[in-house]
Amino acid sequence: MSETQAFGIDFGGTGIKGAPVDLVEGDFAAERVRVRTPQPATPEAVAAVFAELLSQFPDSTGPIGVTVPGVVRHGVVGSAANIHDSWVGTDADTLFSKATGRTVHAVNDADAAGLAEVRYGAAKGRTGLVLVTTLGTGIGSALVLDGVLVPNSELGHLEIDGYDAETRASNRARESEELSMEKWAKRLTRYYRTLEKLFSPDLFVVGGGISKRHAEFLPLLDLDTEIVPATLRNKAGVVGAALYATT
Repeated sequence: MSETQAFGIDFGGTGIKGAPVDLVEGDFAAERVRVRTPQPATPEAVAAVFAELLSQFPDSTGPIGVTVPGVVRHGVVGSAANIHDSWVGTDADTLFSKATGRTVHAVNDADAAGLAEVRYGAAKGRTGLVLVTTLGTGIGSALVLDGVLVPNSELGHLEIDGYDAETRASNRARESEELSMEKWAKRLTRYYRTLEKLFSPDLFVVGGGISKRHAEFLPLLDLDTEIVPATLRNKAGVVGAALYATT
């Protein structure tokens, strides 16, 4: 295996995706494999799936990065809002390394996407503070300052107007309340205006599946900061995880 490759695994609630990643190009070095997330998705069950997935790539020998949908501090999972409660307190780095026989580094899923977008995607070549948000079931966030990740920002959980921000401004909120793009854009403007006041970022990047429809809502936002759609989309987790494993 080339020294310019690592392996990325994106662990989600319904699917686990993995592929070797070309770290020069920021793209898959082989076709991605997707398997269903085991139920219940306990740490041990997920680790076993990782080992099985990796067995399909016998030529891959380098470091592995794994996304986790929760806070990750020095490889230890600190929250489990959308995954099995038994993840809290799990040393994911140690568990996954033992299961795979390889060096594994876990990272928050939004942080992985943020790293990928800054190195290879919508924020490539940009300096200063880049704030990447993923609009989906909740709101994920990544703060990257001059290419350096500030981990576990969890800005979807800011309290705004007495609400947890993602309960009002996530894509799930838009869908469940059947909001028009115009009404949703007003909520998004309130959310991003709050982020502007707190962080004064140089750039917002918007990811998540809904970013494919960015032309329908981004022009409706009233902000002072430039805001652009993510470009790596569903590749961002795998690519960012692999990148994290080598940094």
